[in-house]
Amino acid sequence: MTTLVSVLAQLEEAGFTAQFKATENGLLSLASNYTFQPDELQVTHFYRFEGESNQDDSAILYAIETSNHEKGTLVDGYGPSADTLVGEFMQQVEGIHK
Repeated sequence: MTTLVSVLAQLEEAGFTAQFKATENGLLSLASNYTFQPDELQVTHFYRFEGESNQDDSAILYAIETSNHEKGTLVDGYGPSADTLVGEFMQQVEGIHK
């Protein structure tokens, strides 16, 4: 089974170097300090990781490309450990591909 760390490393090699954080104002790029709205980005792929012994270890990883060609990742807990800001924001994103 592939780990979150190994997929993050593969994505970084593919150019997804920025990290994103969900805020009340949108999705903040920690690289450029720009805040994106849902219509300004596309999720090119997402990965779900399940904790083998503890459901609190579950996570989802989003590979994101923005309208200004910034590429990066967003990690969120899955299930009970999910960040509500991430969930609310991602529900508004129309461009999600797998």
